Amino acid sequence: MTLKDLALELGVSTATISNAFNRPDQLSPLLRDRILKEAKRLGYSGPDAKARSLRTGRSSIVAVILAESLTYSLNDAVASEFLSGVAEVLDAHGHTMLLLPGRGHASQPPGSANIADGFIVYGLMPNNKLLNELPSQRPLVSVDFDIDGSPTVHIDDRDASYAMATHALKQRPLRPAIINLRLTKEHCNGRVTKEHTMLPDSSTISRARLAGFHAALTEHGFDTEQIPLWNIEENVFDVCSPVITEIIDLPAEQRPDLLLCMSDRIALTALTLAEQRGIHVPGELRITGFDGIAEGQYRAPRLTTVRQDSAGKGRVAAKMILGRIPKTQQLLKTELLLGDTCP
Repeated sequence: MTLKDLALELGVSTATISNAFNRPDQLSPLLRDRILKEAKRLGYSGPDAKARSLRTGRSSIVAVILAESLTYSLNDAVASEFLSGVAEVLDAHGHTMLLLPGRGHASQPPGSANIADGFIVYGLMPNNKLLNELPSQRPLVSVDFDIDGSPTVHIDDRDASYAMATHALKQRPLRPAIINLRLTKEHCNGRVTKEHTMLPDSSTISRARLAGFHAALTEHGFDTEQIPLWNIEENVFDVCSPVITEIIDLPAEQRPDLLLCMSDRIALTALTLAEQRGIHVPGELRITGFDGIAEGQYRAPRLTTVRQDSAGKGRVAAKMILGRIPKTQQLLKTELLLGDTCP
């Protein structure tokens, strides 16, 4: 059964059959439903996608290249919200999403990215190998980091962390500390020292967030050179836990009384470990996060954090790739959520 056979059987044009499968908005719901039911009964599964791609030069596939593994990205609340936003726009415009991991991508079939009409690159890539292999003539949008010559989608990371730290410093701490997320070129899951090299500003949002924290601390009379920094390599409990354990197991007179955390996952790990040890939050230890994930707002004490619209980021990036909005630099706003961990 071919498209022409089905059109002949139903007494409609081949264009009408094609619209039923590819552009449902061009037909009445009643006609489309009739065509699809008859197609199923007669064993016609729809226009050949490969043939259409060869004919039009388009696949209706948008590839999202993830900085992390697929497992991590689908489990991470921020990344999964972002992907949900991308999928919402692609679904609405008849496109499919192809996920490609930036880490461990060697298992991907060679050239698997070449079938995509465009690329959304999300997060700092572990290396440029995959990016260098992408077809240069296809549109590309980067999210949360910069690629020369390509439009980007960011949030106001520096301003947001500055606002958070300014709020936290209204009650002056004795021993503030900062817990970063993937800030150094070298692998570092622990205390950052002078031997470590910071990633460049354009490569990681952590630099912008750190700059905001430092600006607020400086305004409040702190020497940022004396503020201890810890770095966490992966935004999951098992990786955060040993670093935060090292911090909160310090003697009480050395333990920080304010933790400025660069993600909600870090902050929630600190909160859980503090509660297990009977350290009162916020009485003995105040904690702030960044992201605004649902988990931090539904538990008690409620997390003080910055909310970013991760799904909104995904929608903006997808609309740019599809040409629905101009391909320009986009800076999205954030919101300060004042909870109980740092009132």
